[in-house]
Amino acid sequence: MWPDVIDLRNFYGTRLGHVVRRMIRRKIREMWPNVRKCDMIALGYPTPFLRYYREEARRLVALMPVEQGALSWSRKTPNIVVLTEQNQLPLADKSVSLALVVHALEHTSNPREMIREIWRVLEDGGRLLLVVPNRTSIWARLEKTPFGHGHPYSLTQLNQLLVENTFTPLRAEHALYIPPSQSRVFLSAATAWEKMGHKWFRNLSGVLIVEAEKQIYAGSLVEELAWKKKLQLAKKLALRIKN
Repeated sequence: MWPDVIDLRNFYGTRLGHVVRRMIRRKIREMWPNVRKCDMIALGYPTPFLRYYREEARRLVALMPVEQGALSWSRKTPNIVVLTEQNQLPLADKSVSLALVVHALEHTSNPREMIREIWRVLEDGGRLLLVVPNRTSIWARLEKTPFGHGHPYSLTQLNQLLVENTFTPLRAEHALYIPPSQSRVFLSAATAWEKMGHKWFRNLSGVLIVEAEKQIYAGSLVEELAWKKKLQLAKKLALRIKN
């Protein structure tokens, strides 16, 4: 089940949400420090993590699934948020170079289709960055935050999903070691929690962040996507003939 976009917005408006935003955004920025001259999409509820990329990317679109709902990012700047079907992105084949997925993969009922749809819109050699709840963390066990909903993943499961759907995992990072609490004591020590967790308790992080590259030699997937397009065209022609 997908969370409501209002609930996501409200969470990131809390003290804990501000810390979560900062910790995850820092790791994303470390993995993708430069997106200049890149066409980029962000799927799910990614706006808390796009602060730098909005100004740097050549083009940036935030895609929010209809099951979740959508909110415009800012009233002060032109809107870049688009409501979309989760497995039918309104983009041409090979039209973007980077895809960030946050608060999406763990909620979809068909993660394979979502990954393959992202594969379709990425250019050859394009990069995908997945942010998902870590199944071994306390965050995945408590429903008071967005990371306690949906299907959490282990690093092995995530890498297997990517490989099976024609992506090559490149590297993985961990973030969010602070306990999921609104306590000012915990929140004030968030940086110390992150440093200690990254050094001693990496497997207990709240989220996994995995970067993968689109494989361009996936002939079987190309054939399958082509067959799906032919099938859709045949259905449209049949409907026209019937009418």
